[in-house]
Amino acid sequence: MPELFAMLTVVGSLALSMTVMVPLLGTRVRFRAHYNPKGLQLHSEGELEGGHHTGPVISSFFGMLRRIYRIEGWSGLYRGLMPSLLFRVIPFFLVILLSHSNLRHEMNNDSDGGAVGMLAYSILVMLVSLPLEIITNRAITTPHKLPYFNVIYSLRILLTPTERRRPWILYLTPGLLAAKVAHAAYGVLFVRLIGQLLPEFVKPGAIIRLEEISPVRFTIAFAVVVLSKAIIIPWEVIVTRLSIQRNHAVPELNSMTQEDSDGEKVTEYAGAEEDVIGLRTDREPYVGLVDCGKRIIDEEGWKTLYRAWWL
Repeated sequence: MPELFAMLTVVGSLALSMTVMVPLLGTRVRFRAHYNPKGLQLHSEGELEGGHHTGPVISSFFGMLRRIYRIEGWSGLYRGLMPSLLFRVIPFFLVILLSHSNLRHEMNNDSDGGAVGMLAYSILVMLVSLPLEIITNRAITTPHKLPYFNVIYSLRILLTPTERRRPWILYLTPGLLAAKVAHAAYGVLFVRLIGQLLPEFVKPGAIIRLEEISPVRFTIAFAVVVLSKAIIIPWEVIVTRLSIQRNHAVPELNSMTQEDSDGEKVTEYAGAEEDVIGLRTDREPYVGLVDCGKRIIDEEGWKTLYRAWWL
């Protein structure tokens, strides 16, 4: 009975968290993926002047949330529910499978081996979940309506023929794997640094007493957290952009269009006269991590890299 109660508690908690988090995370993905380049207008003296955006300008997270609900309703807010569920469940089962392994013991070790074990585990989780992350982000951003349970139909819409024939090519999406590995390594470095500054916060089962926490160490740790977010949020925006960039056998094909579904008839949202977001349709795709960051700044402005920073 205790095991059954614990399992029901986990399932109930997961269902509640998914109910609340899927609309928020889906809105964040769309907000960060939205391509809103600066347009050119004719200056009063006949010269071209940049700085004005083309297409729908969505400047806030809640503005995107309202736009999704207005155009697509509740079903739009729960786009990507099924892959999101799998994306959250896989790390949970990996923890269970590795709970008695040497890797888990290394992670709990305070020596340098702990960092190696933590990094190995983080990279393992990333490699297993990366295809699901790509599919989830594409399911959220596609203009097509996808069924919850028809996996084959959805994959034919979300993946190009090249990606369906050679699924491993998802790992070769320009810049994406390097960005994820660097993200995992940075996360391990961050946890280790916080562990050195505030060991009270990272030890399992530790009782935190405020009077025992050094104000100096806490201030330094807080500054590290703020600096970490300033670095990692642009990284996450770039990862979102790279993950929805489709891979083709012919590089000249438009990397962002929902093309070639082998004659599959797709369904648009009923009554939707406009897409929720704009997707980058340039025939020159991002060729890497640095290239993606530079193009975002050049085409849309540096503030784009900090969309939904507070979430």
